[in-house]
Order: sequence, then C-alpha cells, then structure tokens
Amino acid sequence: MDKRYTLRYLPLFEQDLTEARNHIALNLRNPKAAPRLVEDTERAILKRLANPLGFAPYRSIRDRKQPYYRIKIRNFVVFYVVIENVMEVRRFVYSRRNIPGIV
Repeated sequence: MDKRYTLRYLPLFEQDLTEARNHIALNLRNPKAAPRLVEDTERAILKRLANPLGFAPYRSIRDRKQPYYRIKIRNFVVFYVVIENVMEVRRFVYSRRNIPGIV
C-alpha cells in the first residue's frame, strides 16, 4: 500500500513566494511571468507530494532534525521536509542567493 502525504506550507514559504512574484511583476515589469511562476511552483510541489522521499536529501551545512529536500523551478528552489506523513514546504529561494546561509 502506498503511503499518502498531506501538504503544509509554512508562512515563510508563502512570504518568499509572494516576494518573488511581486519582484517579477513590479520590479522586472513582467506581470505575465509572475503568475506562471506561482502556477509552476504549485504544480511541482503537488507532483512531488506523491513521493517526497524519493529524491536525494539536500546536503545542508547545518544539523537538522529532518533532512531538507529540494525542488528546482526555473531560477528558484523550493525546500521542504517530511515529518511523518506531512510534506512541509518551508522556503522558496532564488537559486543565485547564498542558499547555505539561508536554509
């Protein structure tokens, strides 16, 4: 029997995604690309929900209770952990930032 996972978004992830969307729409003046990024992110997360542990953990420089996993979406990375049957989405980070210093 396949294990089913539920999905939980942390407020920090939602804040990260909102900031990225607003930056693309307002600062980069590309209002059509902003919602596409959000849709692609949601689609990738839902796809990963079927098997969140089926990928290699992210090698973090920090000791963690749960290992981080990542999903690459364009120039961004989604970070999540799995706690029992919950896939908890924690961060949405621009891939050219200092990721080890952030997550």
